[in-house]
Amino acid sequence: MNGRVISLHIRSEKHAAPIAVTELVGRVGGGVEGDVHAHRTSRAVLVIDRATLDALQLAPGDLREEITIEGLPDVTNLPVDTELRIGGVTLRVNGPCEPCTHIGELLGVPDPEEFRQSLLGRRGALCTVATVSGPVRLGDPVEVLVRA
Repeated sequence: MNGRVISLHIRSEKHAAPIAVTELVGRVGGGVEGDVHAHRTSRAVLVIDRATLDALQLAPGDLREEITIEGLPDVTNLPVDTELRIGGVTLRVNGPCEPCTHIGELLGVPDPEEFRQSLLGRRGALCTVATVSGPVRLGDPVEVLVRA
């Protein structure tokens, strides 16, 4: 299973709008530099596949993800502890991001609960940075690592 990075975002403050960037620098045991979740030890990086955004007619960053990819539409359902190699960063999956009504409120949708329901099983994978050998850049490959 392989994909590629199509968009990268950070948020410098909790309720700030996502800012598109061309590269991210990972922080081992946490998230990405400059992001409000950089210091978290779990749930630090959200990875979403473009298929979710396309299905809901959303743009990259709308779901507050740091990394938007294409080619892995089932990224939400990867098993806990699966590793994703994205550019120069390896992420460890902590589990699926459970949708909440808050995201719908942020997007101004008419029915936040209906929107939450539409995200069930496809809200993305919450991850923590496991290793860093370089940055994550637009166009970088995404690989699901298979452990022996």
